[in-house]
Amino acid sequence: MKDVVSGELVLSNAQLVLPGEVIEGHIVIRDGVIAEVGQGAARGEDCEGDYLGPGLVELHTDNLERHMVPRPKVNWPHDAAIVGHDRELAGCGITTVFDAIRVGSIVSDGGKKRYGRYARAMADEILSMRDKGALKISHHLHLRAETCSETLLEELAEFGPEDRVGIVSLMDHTPGQRQFRDIQKFEDYVCGKNGLPREGFGEYCDFLLDLHARLGATHEAGTVDAAQRFGAVLASHDDTTAEQVGVSAGHGIRVAEFPTTVEAARACHAHHIQVIMGAPNLVRGGSHSGNVAASELAELGLLDILSSDYVPAALLYGAVMLGDLWGDLARGLATVSLNPARAAGLDDRGALEIGQRADVIRFGRSAGVPTLNGVWAQGRRIG
Repeated sequence: MKDVVSGELVLSNAQLVLPGEVIEGHIVIRDGVIAEVGQGAARGEDCEGDYLGPGLVELHTDNLERHMVPRPKVNWPHDAAIVGHDRELAGCGITTVFDAIRVGSIVSDGGKKRYGRYARAMADEILSMRDKGALKISHHLHLRAETCSETLLEELAEFGPEDRVGIVSLMDHTPGQRQFRDIQKFEDYVCGKNGLPREGFGEYCDFLLDLHARLGATHEAGTVDAAQRFGAVLASHDDTTAEQVGVSAGHGIRVAEFPTTVEAARACHAHHIQVIMGAPNLVRGGSHSGNVAASELAELGLLDILSSDYVPAALLYGAVMLGDLWGDLARGLATVSLNPARAAGLDDRGALEIGQRADVIRFGRSAGVPTLNGVWAQGRRIG
């Protein structure tokens, strides 16, 4: 990310989305930090009554993979993919991202069954681009640990505290459980996305079930140990039952990505685990995998954080939708700013408050859809 902008910037005549309330006022940015939050007008850049809110914080996105492989079997140059991903997120108001990188691969058959190895090299490229100042927003690492794999522990061993890994999530895509309890949906997903012939699907499932039986428990324990070694936040993925959530709580997990049932979401809150749901689920009105709808969890008070998942533009849209559903825009916007920032251990961003990083978005609404009119990262305009 480029250097902090020195000097002062005043953004005035705006609806300020603060923690817990929305007020008419202005903010003063000085040397990349919010120096003043005030009511009423001030001399400065006129925001024409638009909303000003904190920059969005994204904890889980597959968007980088889409830039790396824009079509099946088409590999894009990685530096260009990282920059394209960075600019797309900036253009959607996302100023902090935890780039999700899978660790845990299948290599015994040359990668034909699904997963090739790429995590360490990809992380090096992201960190290099960040160190060179080529990126507009703040990038962090999120290692998605696939327990149903062959190489998870040796791939985790390639990372250390010096990588400042922010999040490690425990993932288990064994057929017949969690996200893919419905085997037909799993078949449609794997064969459609990865080009696996349907006549080979049964063999593929048997292969994964054998992997899970032999290595699943060892991989799970090794992932928990690795997260502690990195000093990373540990997250679960696709919890389905209260029993699974109990295991997550025992591991010290405090963030649950995409629980698939109301039962699991209720159990998460009982264990003080924050629930992340996908903004595309909310915007589309339901899960593409047939799991619980984000709107249902929101109505039950069981949704804490939104993730853009595979559609970056869904993040702000989903937050505004939650604001409408709850009758509280400040609460809606907190699901994509303050809540994810604190869940990830970041206390310097996520709110329009004095002393916070000047990561700021300006947006209006057109036919109910939020329209971005400005994005600043540490006081530098990036969109």
